[in-house]
Amino acid sequence: MSFRVERSEGKCDRPVLLVIADSLAYYGPKGGLPSDHPEIWPNLVAAELGWDLVLVARIGWTCRDAYWALIQDPTVWASVPKAGAVIFATGGMDSLPSPLPTALREQIRYIRPPLVRRYVRSGYQWLQPRLSKLGRPVALPPRLTVEYLEKSRAALAYLRPELPFIASLPAVHDCEAYGRVHAGREPAVRATTKWGAEHDVPIVDLSVVADNIFSSEANPDGIHWGWEAHRRVAAAMIGALRPVLAEVR
Repeated sequence: MSFRVERSEGKCDRPVLLVIADSLAYYGPKGGLPSDHPEIWPNLVAAELGWDLVLVARIGWTCRDAYWALIQDPTVWASVPKAGAVIFATGGMDSLPSPLPTALREQIRYIRPPLVRRYVRSGYQWLQPRLSKLGRPVALPPRLTVEYLEKSRAALAYLRPELPFIASLPAVHDCEAYGRVHAGREPAVRATTKWGAEHDVPIVDLSVVADNIFSSEANPDGIHWGWEAHRRVAAAMIGALRPVLAEVR
């Protein structure tokens, strides 16, 4: 499948592709990118559909964070009435080993004075990859992943019953910061696949990036992708979207 990115002149009443995601949606082989970068997969999908994109994402987001964005972010509120489809591209972070509490990592930035903060961050960065080799606990257990996915799906269905909703399975990684361990992936895959079947939600498997992530084309951090992976994910997302979009027309 070939992709093209066309920039529209002025404003028009095109549908919106609303993507709520983690950093895999906007990081390339050299780092984070702005949401209008033409080669990240959300823009490839929106361009192929001829839609506008609204990308709401942050590094480290889980399905819980995606749900909080859905109910708290006014950018999301403004986008839902105009949305042609919603993609929840979270779940990968959920399945990663998180032996130290996620809340601890999130609070490090607030520690004062700066010298103490640097010591705490260094300690966290030393412990995280070593303890990650245990493979557990994960950042968000599978039962909570699907609980937040279902709360998100139900909230959108209440407002827009006809609105297509797409979710995803975790990608794979080769990240030293997580001990190159991903024991939480298979339980997350099973739980998310079961939930998707129960609620007729198309699920896109982000493991299509495997060849890329284990190549020299990926980001050196071992978790973010190269451009070929973005193209593969875009193709998979479009493949999942086309049938459901045909049903609602």
